[in-house]
Amino acid sequence: METTKKYLCLLFMGLIFFSCIQEEGFKTNRQDYDPFLKTEPVKTTSKDFQVWDHQIMQDSTQLVSLGYVADEYTRFFQETGDIKHLKRAEQSLKKAVKMANVEKVEYLRALARNYISQHRFKEALELASQAVKIKGGVNATQNLLFDIHMELGNYGQAQMYLDSIRNQYDFGYLVRVAKWNDHEGDMQAAIRCMEMASEKAESSKDSNQLLLSYTNLANLYGHAGRIEESYQFYLKALQIDPKNADAKRGIAWIVYSHERNGEEALRILDSIIKGNKSPEYHLLKAEIASYTGDETLRIQSLDNYYKGVVQEDYGQMYNAYNVGFYLDMDVMDRALQLAKQEVRNRPTPETYGWLAYSLLKRGEKEQALELVENHVDGQTFEPEILFCVAEIYKANGHKKKVKEIKKELLGAVYELGPLKESGIVSL
Repeated sequence: METTKKYLCLLFMGLIFFSCIQEEGFKTNRQDYDPFLKTEPVKTTSKDFQVWDHQIMQDSTQLVSLGYVADEYTRFFQETGDIKHLKRAEQSLKKAVKMANVEKVEYLRALARNYISQHRFKEALELASQAVKIKGGVNATQNLLFDIHMELGNYGQAQMYLDSIRNQYDFGYLVRVAKWNDHEGDMQAAIRCMEMASEKAESSKDSNQLLLSYTNLANLYGHAGRIEESYQFYLKALQIDPKNADAKRGIAWIVYSHERNGEEALRILDSIIKGNKSPEYHLLKAEIASYTGDETLRIQSLDNYYKGVVQEDYGQMYNAYNVGFYLDMDVMDRALQLAKQEVRNRPTPETYGWLAYSLLKRGEKEQALELVENHVDGQTFEPEILFCVAEIYKANGHKKKVKEIKKELLGAVYELGPLKESGIVSL
């Protein structure tokens, strides 16, 4: 029996080693994705849209117009990253909620999802609670409540709603189970669920479901070290939507973190930035510029990021990014202020992790350690947060804890990127 166990163990290790060799030998091909980097600017209007938009400006009782216009503005935001479109969708949906009777629950859910996009999670929860009282479309409301409670860190309630919508044949359920398993640190289960969701999408030929499942699956494959599969699914997503920024960013990350080709990754990022105003792409550009040693580009990219996020319409959408940004800029008081605000907005292990790290950077290592022990350690598998936790343990002399986390982080170098590699090694 022992001999059999040893043989299986050796076989398993051999398969892992062989898989690693394959991944290390994998290279992207510019010819695969170049056609998708030359897309035309996104059109944020049409004759029909102008008619409907004009009608709601002239007559606020046009409920059908409000719904159509809100959907279009939401699509414009998803394709361009321009916050003004999300805010205009919000305005239309607010009017629709006030006017609607029979369809009121649908507009409540739509407005709640708009608030989720804006990271206004507590307001989204209030709207979802109103939708529960109306009792229309119970399954859709339970899906929404799962999503909100996951964002808020209310994992017990999220699991309750997940159980209430259990249906192995439903695309939405499979996507949410994948998210739950990812949160629990069960990557293989998350991948299996997302693969099942992808199969459902392929059967239905629903382009939105296909795009969602392909990009999510590509992301999960990347986390699992299955880089080539990740790359192929990003390409499949681009075949559906050639303008998809998430897929292009995913390929840029593979080129940067896996292939260590900063120049090519920057070229891909530039193609995204031409048509997408989301500030986070400038942060990634700054990181890659730092890796390539281009200090001028790094400073310019950070400046572009700052100019983007200071827009009032963004509200608190970029708090988490901003904490890291201000820490890197050595503006410790502002970083701490935002970290505290983010914990008030959504008290998750990740937000507590950033708050603890902000305290550490201010020299308050004991307070940072207390937060980690009470709210973070063992409650998240996010590599970036684990790196912060390891630094906090190191500062407090907890060598055994650092060693445990370091082992895990060494397996997450791809996710963290080349700049973090030396920091992990020196833990």
